[in-house]
Amino acid sequence: MRGTMRLINPMFIEEFGARLYWMDTGALKDDDCFWRYYHMLSGERRRKADAYLFKKEKRLSVGAGILLNQGLAAYGLCERETMTAFGKNGKPYLREYPNIHFNLAHSEDMAIAVFAGVETGCDIELVQTGDLELADRFFSPGEAAYIRAQHGKRQRDEAFYRLWTLKESFVKAVGDGLMLPFDAFEIRIRSDKEIKVYQNADRAKYSFREYRLGEYRAAVCFRSGS
Repeated sequence: MRGTMRLINPMFIEEFGARLYWMDTGALKDDDCFWRYYHMLSGERRRKADAYLFKKEKRLSVGAGILLNQGLAAYGLCERETMTAFGKNGKPYLREYPNIHFNLAHSEDMAIAVFAGVETGCDIELVQTGDLELADRFFSPGEAAYIRAQHGKRQRDEAFYRLWTLKESFVKAVGDGLMLPFDAFEIRIRSDKEIKVYQNADRAKYSFREYRLGEYRAAVCFRSGS
C-alpha cells in the first residue's frame, strides 16, 4: 500500500540486554511515506533532517529518527517526547534517562540504532572497494598489514570495511572518543568470536558484535567499565 513502510524486526543482543534495529531508508523515497514519518518525529529531529541539502541525507536522518523512536518504545518512551542532549564531542544521550545508552549510524540507504545498558557505539558501511592507501595512512600498521594479507580483492575489501566498522564503533563507544585518531588504537581480529582492541584511551573493557546485513557490514561496541 502506498505510503506504508515495514521496519525490520529488531535483533536482540544478549550481552548487556542490547537491541539492534535497522531499516532500508529507500522506502522513504516515496514522498507520502517520508512526510508521514517526518511529522511523527520531534521538532529537533525534523530540524536535523531539514539541515541536510540532499534528499538522501534527509531520508537517512528521518530513518535514524524512526529507529530511535522504535528503540525508545521498548522502554515505554517515544522520540517525540524525549529530550536528546549531546556531549562535548557530539555524542547523543538522553538527559532524563542516563541509564539508557544508544547510538545511531547510517550508510547509503541503511540506518541502524543500538540500545544498551552500557556505553555503546555502532557503525554500518556498504562494502565497496577498500581504500588501501587510506588504511596505510590512518590505520595502525598491524591493521593495514591484516588487510593486505588477505587473498584476493574481495577479501581485502571485506577486511577493510570490517576493520572500519569495528574501529568506528569503538571510537563512538569511548565516552569522549569521537576525536580519537584511528591510528591511536589497534583492532586485532583472531576469529569471528575473538576481536580485541589495544588502546590507551582508558582502562575500560570493550567487546564487539558484528553483523552482515545484505551488502552492508555493521559493528557494535560495548564499554563495560574498568
